[in-house]
Amino acid sequence: MFAFEGLPGTQSLPPSLRLVGGFALAAGLLLLIVARLQFARAKTNILTFGEPGQLVTTGVFHISRNPMYLGFALLLLGLSLKLRSLPALGIALAFVLITDRWYIAFEERWLRAKFGESYEHYARKTLRWFGWSRRT
Repeated sequence: MFAFEGLPGTQSLPPSLRLVGGFALAAGLLLLIVARLQFARAKTNILTFGEPGQLVTTGVFHISRNPMYLGFALLLLGLSLKLRSLPALGIALAFVLITDRWYIAFEERWLRAKFGESYEHYARKTLRWFGWSRRT
């Protein structure tokens, strides 16, 4: 299949995790596509540092306030498992931590300022990530 033997840290994880990695890659890609299409249908800004045009709360945004970041995290996780690489797994974890503490925090301040109680209600009932953080 893929020959990653020359990359640092490859072969560190069990080969059985490659299948899990493939599922994570597929799930991440699907999540990104669906979330992007929802933003396009809502005709709202997709860029992190651009002003939000609308508050999207349906579809994949009903189960996660950040399905695009979740999709990227799943892609990184899947790739690290396909590579069987501990360093790549560390990069995926770093992405989640940086995204959670910096990008999402920035976006949430902007959404609160623009949408007020509508965003507060959405944040109370919808998880930040998928299942592991309700922090608002």
